Amino acid sequence: MLYPWLKVGHLVFVIFWMAGLFMMPRFFVYHQEAPEGSEEAARWVEREARLRKIILNPSMILVWVFGLALAFTIDAWSQGWFHLKLFFVLGLSGYHGWMMAYAKKLARGERPLSGKKLRLLNEVPGIAAILIVTTVIVGRLYLS
Repeated sequence: MLYPWLKVGHLVFVIFWMAGLFMMPRFFVYHQEAPEGSEEAARWVEREARLRKIILNPSMILVWVFGLALAFTIDAWSQGWFHLKLFFVLGLSGYHGWMMAYAKKLARGERPLSGKKLRLLNEVPGIAAILIVTTVIVGRLYLS
C-alpha cells in the first residue's frame, strides 16, 4: 500500500525539480544580459534565490527521499537498471550543485560564462530526463 504513494511523491517532486532546473539557466541568461550593478540585476539575484530556496533545493531533497524509499521498497539495489538510473540522477544532482554555485557567482557580480554557453547548459536537464526515463522504462526490461 505504501509503494504507490512513494511513487506519487517521487514523480511530483521530479516534475517540480525539473521545472526549476529548466528555469534557472534561463534566469542566468537574463541576469547576465542585465547591466552589471543595475536594479534589474539585483532583481534577478532575488528571483534566483527564491527559485533555489522555494523550488529547487526542497524538490531535489524530496526526490532523493522518495526515490530512495522506493528503491528500498522494491529492492532496486539488486537490479542493474537502478544502478544506471542512480548514476544519471547523481549527475543531475551534480548539475544542480553547479547551478547553485553559479547563482552565487552571479550574485557577486562574476559572469564567467557567456549567454550562449548558458543556453546550451539549459539542455542538460532535458537530456538527463531522456536518459533517466529510458533507463527506468526500457532498462527495466533488459537490465534487471
